[in-house]
Amino acid sequence: MKAWEKNIRRVEPYVPGEQPKRKDIIKLNTNENPYPPSPKVKQALQKLEQEPGVLRKYPDPSAECLVSAIAKFYGRKPSEVFVGVGSDDVLAMCFLTFFNSEKPILFPDITYSFYDVWAELFRIPYQRQPLNESMEIVKEDYYKENGGVIFPNPNAPTGALLPLSEVEDIIAHNQDVIVIVDEAYIDFGGKSALELIDRYENVIIVQTFSKSRSMAGMRIGYAMANEALIRALNDVKYSFNSYTMNAAALAVGTAAVEDRAYFEETTARIIATRERAKVRMRELGFSFVDSKSNFLFATHRSCPAKELFGALKEAGIYVRYFDKPRIDNYLRITIGTDEEMEALYTFLEKWLRDRH
Repeated sequence: MKAWEKNIRRVEPYVPGEQPKRKDIIKLNTNENPYPPSPKVKQALQKLEQEPGVLRKYPDPSAECLVSAIAKFYGRKPSEVFVGVGSDDVLAMCFLTFFNSEKPILFPDITYSFYDVWAELFRIPYQRQPLNESMEIVKEDYYKENGGVIFPNPNAPTGALLPLSEVEDIIAHNQDVIVIVDEAYIDFGGKSALELIDRYENVIIVQTFSKSRSMAGMRIGYAMANEALIRALNDVKYSFNSYTMNAAALAVGTAAVEDRAYFEETTARIIATRERAKVRMRELGFSFVDSKSNFLFATHRSCPAKELFGALKEAGIYVRYFDKPRIDNYLRITIGTDEEMEALYTFLEKWLRDRH
């Protein structure tokens, strides 16, 4: 090894879902929203095209228009909102800002696989807490001494929702550290823990535009917490990159938040499709956690997940397979449009029949 190679920071990177170039596939592998963004987003882009000077200048480093729109939507103060380049950026800033203890942070063993990547990258000690046999978080596992807590609700990739009372119980047992509740999928049937930031000064709620607002391509995420925590986040952000949000993202993000009716309509459609999918998938021999997200985490009673994953991909239907302990016989299937889901059921019916 060369001398300079010893100084390279090496981590095992997060592996994102496949983004195929083909247009003729049914893409159910990355939990994107199957519907387009609000029509107001298109209007905002058209307005941006008419103001070319906007792109010539640096964007507003405070992201005031977007922060204010998010604050108004949730009934918070702008000083309680932080925005970043997708919730991944927001969560990374949270790790960097708040997880600086010598004690390990805690998160589930089956969860969003970026958590251990950030912990390794920032040299943060961590411990994974195992889900129970029903793929659920065990709140008592988070009562022990630690340097911080983070978990998604609903969890990913399982889709299981922790009741708000149990979320609060975890927070109540960890008031001397920061607790981050990652709510990327909360709009698909769960109750947000946002109200808890008024009762506990150590809580951060993180959400995203990538799922329920159909804007994964614009990379917008946000955190909500008390003013002191948001100030700390901004101090770290300004020390890292003052201009995280580009002008287009600020404009379209603001437009999307302001269209509450469209947001509620599309999330309701996805929820309805998901509930129908549960019935159809059970009829086909699948079982899964009762998902409150925009996906199902399913296993079949007789067909290995890896084999089915390959067959689906060959047929032009992309789902997500994780070759990891405890979950290597599951597929994570994003809820698409009704037409896309019907195509999935049709393929599964024929393939399972032919296989047997």
